[in-house]
Amino acid sequence: MKLVFIHGPVASGKLTIARALGQLSGFAVFHNHLVVDAVAAVFPFGCESFVKLREQMWLATMREAARTGRSLIFTFAPEPSVAADFPQRVVETVAAEGGSTMFVQLKLSRDEQEKRIDAASRAEFGKLRSLELLRQLRDQFEACERAMPPGEVVIDTAVTQPQDAAREIARVLAL
Repeated sequence: MKLVFIHGPVASGKLTIARALGQLSGFAVFHNHLVVDAVAAVFPFGCESFVKLREQMWLATMREAARTGRSLIFTFAPEPSVAADFPQRVVETVAAEGGSTMFVQLKLSRDEQEKRIDAASRAEFGKLRSLELLRQLRDQFEACERAMPPGEVVIDTAVTQPQDAAREIARVLAL
């Protein structure tokens, strides 16, 4: 089992690229907002119960996928309510079931991020769409992104189209 862990800033195209990569590789796309939205239906974002359940559901899904040999693409936007050691625990969880984790890092300039933040497609999963809130939280988000493991593939999504990014990821990771 392979887990492709795509991380990057808000509005960097993680889900769009993950979907294109899923088409190329046959891997399931496990978009982080599937769990975020499910847990947020019951608990306020960021509260203790929300944080605990969100992580348990992410890891349980990855563990079961690894146990059954189902390769995944996971999308993730680093932010302060996620424990700093979460990526390492993902690696350990997947490895304990015989799988491997590969990190893909997406990059995006602040200017391009601000152009994309209110895109209609971002409403699909209740994603952050407020430019004002993005600007308030950006330094925290960027600090969390800097703490992430380096990507085996690094893509600037301001200059690389999603299909091209997916092909490059598949090529470099031999998917």
